[in-house]
Amino acid sequence: MKLIGYFRSSAAFRVRIALELKGIKVDHSFIHLRKGEQRAPDYVAINPQKLVPALVLDTGEVMTQSMAILEYLEETHPQPPLLPRDPIGRARVRSLALIPTADIHPIQNLRVMAYLREKYEQSEEGTFAWSRHWIETGFDAYEASIATDKRTGAFSHGDQPTMADLCLVPQVFNAARFKVDMGRYPTIKRIFDTCMKHPAFDAAQPSKQPDAET
Repeated sequence: MKLIGYFRSSAAFRVRIALELKGIKVDHSFIHLRKGEQRAPDYVAINPQKLVPALVLDTGEVMTQSMAILEYLEETHPQPPLLPRDPIGRARVRSLALIPTADIHPIQNLRVMAYLREKYEQSEEGTFAWSRHWIETGFDAYEASIATDKRTGAFSHGDQPTMADLCLVPQVFNAARFKVDMGRYPTIKRIFDTCMKHPAFDAAQPSKQPDAET
């Protein structure tokens, strides 16, 4: 398999963590989003959405959308599990995962910020304020959902990493870029710190990717 990604992509980061947790070896290829390489015809042929990641299977089939890729990896490589066994627990983890992946990330990613600058003449400060607002809105909900829930453990759900943590951690990295005050989110911060002590999360972080830039 080959994973096409970009070191700073939150979506690619989620998939890298899953691959590390499950011990799945893949070849890595990189698309530089800021240089617009995702719009090159050969990549558009692979992924018409012009986004990363894309997972190219040994059969030649291509999978896109990080959440679909995570579900595929969970079904084909079930150990260690990223979802609890019980249906209610699985629903809770998926619900938590969707806060960063559906409610935060899509409206503060690179192409949205570029559109705000180009179409509405927003300054860099203005686009950062936009992103910070939506991260904080989502984190307010995430923190409230886990802070007093007895199902929260060392991680977002229990004492082993789940899909929720894979989706939360990249968004915390984004929060640092946009200067979000993480002191407002003590439970998220505690879980993030726990995750980053895990070798799989550490190996998948942006600064440790071959295409990383300072």
